[in-house]
Amino acid sequence: MDSAQELVLQLDQELRRGTLVLSVLSRLSSPQYGYSLVQELEQRGVGIDASTLYPLLRRLEKQGLCEASWETGGAKPRKYYRRTALGDEVYGVLHQHWKTVVENMERLLGEESGNEG
Repeated sequence: MDSAQELVLQLDQELRRGTLVLSVLSRLSSPQYGYSLVQELEQRGVGIDASTLYPLLRRLEKQGLCEASWETGGAKPRKYYRRTALGDEVYGVLHQHWKTVVENMERLLGEESGNEG
């Protein structure tokens, strides 16, 4: 792999890392356990390792953006996560900020490609 490819992989990873909080919060309007959250995100094109997800969920819980509860009624106990009221509020604001970023980037990149040639 040449240095340009390695650099692109690193920068792509940085871009994705910056979207993970928003991605996870978007799925926590209803209770989710870790494995189901990994699967749901992957189905939507957002790959995330469990080794990344669980520390992120613990951080969101510590920040008050989600809460965890244990479901012990099934064959295997599962820890479910769900957005809190604060999480709903923060998610709404981040969602709006994301839309603005996307619009600005589309305009910026569109201008850049329009000047080529």
